[in-house]
Amino acid sequence: MRLIVNTQQAEAWNGWEGVNWANNAERYNAMMAAFNDPFFQVAAIGEDDRVLDVGCGTAEPTLAAARKASRGHVLGVDISAPMLERARADAAGQGVANVAFEQGDAQVHPFPEGAFDVAISRGGVMFFGDVVAGFANVRRALRPGGRLVFMGPQGGGPDTDYARATAALRRLMRGPSPASRGMASLLDPARIHQVLDEAGYAEVTVTPVAAPMDYGRDAADAADFILGQGPVRHNLEGVDPAVVDRAREELRAGLAAYATSDGVRIPGAVWLVSATRL
Repeated sequence: MRLIVNTQQAEAWNGWEGVNWANNAERYNAMMAAFNDPFFQVAAIGEDDRVLDVGCGTAEPTLAAARKASRGHVLGVDISAPMLERARADAAGQGVANVAFEQGDAQVHPFPEGAFDVAISRGGVMFFGDVVAGFANVRRALRPGGRLVFMGPQGGGPDTDYARATAALRRLMRGPSPASRGMASLLDPARIHQVLDEAGYAEVTVTPVAAPMDYGRDAADAADFILGQGPVRHNLEGVDPAVVDRAREELRAGLAAYATSDGVRIPGAVWLVSATRL
């Protein structure tokens, strides 16, 4: 791996949290699946496009982009070796040949200037330590007129459906896990506009998108998934097992309110952002 400035993120995503995500890629992809259609509608990837996926993770969006850019090429970049190992395996298993992956810190990665028509990110850009520098580096990788499209979470709160469904965990969540630090960097649309303006983009749009998020087959399955996610698992380290068991039962009860015939679906909301390099 080349130059790294986000060393804390590199350590986290190459540690147990990156392994956990790679081993549960199907679950995380299912959770975000309902946002894929609006995301790719805005990205509008053409058959001949050269696409950069920033913070590609296990590469579900990367492979989808490669199918759309059938005569073009897609590069996925991520800081996490375990997630890229899964990405490469999935690309080979699905027979997607017009894609490549590089391990690197996209904030400082030496992308060739003007090499891409579209840059996409399903959340990875929020982990830049210096978000202006990170977006500026991605901008340099775009050709003039090239487009940036990314997605990031909206701010949460005690009145959101997810907060109500997982209220049993609130008293146990003492702070962010190592890998989740930075997730709050782009929650405010005004901040998104400011960052992208400073990074040299134009035609910035920030659109709210709501969709049901898939957490599991039933309340018990969803509870196990949430308890195994990095931020929760981190906060449960050292907690009395009896306390964890009680929280698990309360969590199942909270999730049951969101159980449907298609599984546990909790309403979620993201910002869908687009911008242009002039």
